[in-house]
Amino acid sequence: MKIARAVVPALMGWFGAVAFWIGAGPEENPDASADVAIVLGAATDGNTPSPVFRERIAHAINLRREGRVSHLLFTGGQAEGDLLAESEAARAMALGAGVPPEAILLETESVTTMHNLVEAQLVMRDAGLNSAIIVSDPLHMRRAMEMAGTLGMDAQPSATPTTRYRSFGTKAPFLARETYFMHHFWLLGE
Repeated sequence: MKIARAVVPALMGWFGAVAFWIGAGPEENPDASADVAIVLGAATDGNTPSPVFRERIAHAINLRREGRVSHLLFTGGQAEGDLLAESEAARAMALGAGVPPEAILLETESVTTMHNLVEAQLVMRDAGLNSAIIVSDPLHMRRAMEMAGTLGMDAQPSATPTTRYRSFGTKAPFLARETYFMHHFWLLGE
C-alpha cells in the first residue's frame, strides 16, 4: 500500500511532465529553410485529404511560396477502402494550388509516423535532397522530431498554424494519444 501511494503520484507526475513537454513542442525557427518540406500523412476521405491533412498540405504549400523549401514531399500510403494513397491525394491538392509537378515528391507505402520518415528519407536520398522541414500538427511535432533525430535526418519542425486541433475537446485526446505513442517510441523505437 505504501509503495502504491508513492508510485501512483510519481507516474502521474511523469506522464504529466511528458504531456507538458509534448504540448510545448520543439522550438521552431520561423525563418528556417531546407531542400524539402516533408508533410506527414493524416488520412483521406475517399480521394481527398482529410481536414487535418489539408491544413498540413496548405502549410507546406505556403512554405514553398515563401521560398523556404524548393520541394514538397508527401507521405502516406493507401488505407483499406480509400481510392488513393494519402500522398497521391496531397499531390492533387498541391497541383490544384499551382505547385509545379517537378517540385512534388511522393512516397506511397507508409502507414505510421516512423514509416513516413523512413520512406521520406529514402526519397530524399534518391532525389539528392539533404535537409527537410517536417510539417505536421503542433501536438505531433515533438514525436516526429524525436524520430527524425533517431534517423539522423537534417530536419527542422514547422507545425501548421491552422491545426484542426484547437479546442480542449480535440486537443486532450490527441495529447493523450501522443503521450502514449511517445512512450511506445521510446520503448520500441517505432
